[in-house]
Amino acid sequence: MSAFSQATPQERRRFWLLLLIALVILGAGIGLRDPWPSDEPRFTLAAKQMVESGDWLFPHRGSELYADKPPMLMWLEAASFELVRWWRLAFMLPSLLAGLGTLLLVYDLGRRLWNRRTGLYAAGGLLLAFQFVYQSQRAQIDPLVVFFITAANWGLLRHLLAPPDGGRSANWPMYWFGCFCAGLGVITKGVGFLALLMLIPYAWAARRGWSGVAHPGRGAWWRWLLGLAAVLAAISLWLLPMLLAAHARASDPAYAAYVDDILFHQTAKRYAHAWHHIHPWWYYVPIFLFSWLPLSLLYPGCVPRWRRALRQGEARVLLPLGWVLLVLLFFSASAGKRDVYILPALPMLALACAPFVDELLPKRWLRVAGLAFVAVLGAAMLGLGGYALVSHSSRVAQFAAQRDLADGGAALWRMCVALGVVQLALVATLRVRHAVWAVCGGMAALWLAWGYRAVPLLNPSSSASALMAEVRGHLGPGEEVGLVAWVEQDLLMLDRPAADFGFKQPWHLQFARAVQWQEQSPATRWLFVQQPAMGDCLDRAKAISLGHANQRDWWMFKADALVPGCLPVAQVDQSPDGDPDAGMQTDP
Repeated sequence: MSAFSQATPQERRRFWLLLLIALVILGAGIGLRDPWPSDEPRFTLAAKQMVESGDWLFPHRGSELYADKPPMLMWLEAASFELVRWWRLAFMLPSLLAGLGTLLLVYDLGRRLWNRRTGLYAAGGLLLAFQFVYQSQRAQIDPLVVFFITAANWGLLRHLLAPPDGGRSANWPMYWFGCFCAGLGVITKGVGFLALLMLIPYAWAARRGWSGVAHPGRGAWWRWLLGLAAVLAAISLWLLPMLLAAHARASDPAYAAYVDDILFHQTAKRYAHAWHHIHPWWYYVPIFLFSWLPLSLLYPGCVPRWRRALRQGEARVLLPLGWVLLVLLFFSASAGKRDVYILPALPMLALACAPFVDELLPKRWLRVAGLAFVAVLGAAMLGLGGYALVSHSSRVAQFAAQRDLADGGAALWRMCVALGVVQLALVATLRVRHAVWAVCGGMAALWLAWGYRAVPLLNPSSSASALMAEVRGHLGPGEEVGLVAWVEQDLLMLDRPAADFGFKQPWHLQFARAVQWQEQSPATRWLFVQQPAMGDCLDRAKAISLGHANQRDWWMFKADALVPGCLPVAQVDQSPDGDPDAGMQTDP
């Protein structure tokens, strides 16, 4: 009889209810928006070009190879499109499934290591955490790498920890499965190997004879080494075909540069000698405290209980908690830091908190803290929306103009007011006694309002869909457009063939090549250019101003608008992110 079939009807209902709630929350907004910058358009563009070209080994960004990330997410987005044939759904499907899969893995670990109630607490706490839901609603690599690392941890913990039924035998197939998933994490973002750090707290606990540690048996060294083989086998699924194909195209130096960039520059060099997102060693402390709210409200109660469990030699607490600490130390050691880097640690932290939730929920201090959290959130939403509606602030007007929001963004501000009212009503109605439901309801209201109301309002300006629709409207039958100083969402949302003159090329070189291209057929060829790249080489009275979109100003013109013989000088990129590389954008 399976473990799930032994569940009581009430436990089954709770499980399916959690899964349904997770589907609604994580799926909020899917199908209502297009890819948003900075990461989503570049991955979706690469996936779209895979589908159109048939070349799935080497992602492209326009005419250039894209070597910043391995192609796993792009493969899955392209495969999703082949399945559903709608990019608005396809580009988000991998993140949605990864988020749901991560929740199921955390639930199953809690169930196996403790009981079903603990599994529900672990998955529920993860679903409440702000950063987990926010990233799971984004078509970025991070939800996928979190899933693979959590799957690796799932397999490793099932091997390294003895089951509660008293058995002590190691589960070698689970160990090999965990190592294989770690390898899949490597070809997703490079950091999948971090799951193997779980072996360090295990070795420490096993050496000291802690309770709950599985015994690998005598002469098991070769089985441990098979784990390394499993990691390499997963990596080779992408690495070997890619290297062979690059070697076959050795006559093109772009492929050799791709191999060097993705295997060395974007991995070890990026970690050891970070060139952007430089932050101090304590950068992750506020992320750990605030981005993981409201789960982080449990910390004051969990810390003494973790300490007590570790003194008692409880390996079920040591392994996930020790692994979280090692991940934090690993990323803190690099000068380059981003908040999403430590996201893979969140599922194991939720698992480490879960055994003590039953004991902590009745505590008045925790319920008051939860209620205060929702009250602050609701007051902030109500205050923001109310101020924007009645203040007539120039900043509010500027935001609405930049986002092309009708009526000064009144619909968005009314949504904020309604959300704040709902959250404050939950606080006033449920009070301290039922504070846990106020927290759950307040977070659910936040994500539903964001996904089903805010997202459709912000999509036209955030995705460049409105901008590129205007570009298409100016193109007559048989006319072509070339892109200069463009960003990924431009080519993606244009949704028709276009010429580009490189993406990482300096803007003045792109402009010069574009002018030469336009001169070949001046009557039918337009140029679409970001304003700083034009310099003083345009008679703007003969050009079309497309306005402000994605924090940039755009123009469109034919050859008669060009100042004869003029070419812009080399310059530093003046994009809003302040990237010092001329005319290029890099992954944040």
